[in-house]
Amino acid sequence: MKLYRSRVPAIAHGVLDRLVNEGDVEIQAEVRMEAEQDLVAIMESYLKRDQDLRESVRSEMERKNVPYDQYNKTRGDVASNWGHPTGNEVEKFLSRQFLENFMISPNVDEVYGDDKEMFRKIIDTLKKFDVDENALRAEAEERIKNVAEGSVERQDALNRALREVRKKHGLL
Repeated sequence: MKLYRSRVPAIAHGVLDRLVNEGDVEIQAEVRMEAEQDLVAIMESYLKRDQDLRESVRSEMERKNVPYDQYNKTRGDVASNWGHPTGNEVEKFLSRQFLENFMISPNVDEVYGDDKEMFRKIIDTLKKFDVDENALRAEAEERIKNVAEGSVERQDALNRALREVRKKHGLL
């Protein structure tokens, strides 16, 4: 799962809606926004660390003179060393963080749901907000099909096209 900053408030709202509506947690209406902000803060913290990871990967690649086509491997190695979740682990990480938050948050009056069941519900809700990155990439590549493959210009054009596609879909 790739977490987009623009979707963070909607995810927080969606997770709390489901858990409150299904009776897993009890939150007073007057602190509902604060409870959502707790979840937003968890996701923002993850995004900040993910940005720090990207910067560290770039620095390491530059320092070791690693070619760009090794970015994903290098990112995976650095993320593993940091203990930072990537890919499908992001949903599990956020779900665990949300559950821990519910147990200690002053904004959550009571937790009635079973941890495993709530974990599954949170994962399901997060998956509803997941973005098909392959579809975005295909749409971006369709926009630049006239640029020669394997060229630096193509990579630059692809990056610009991906940004435009993500903006079009409200992800940036």
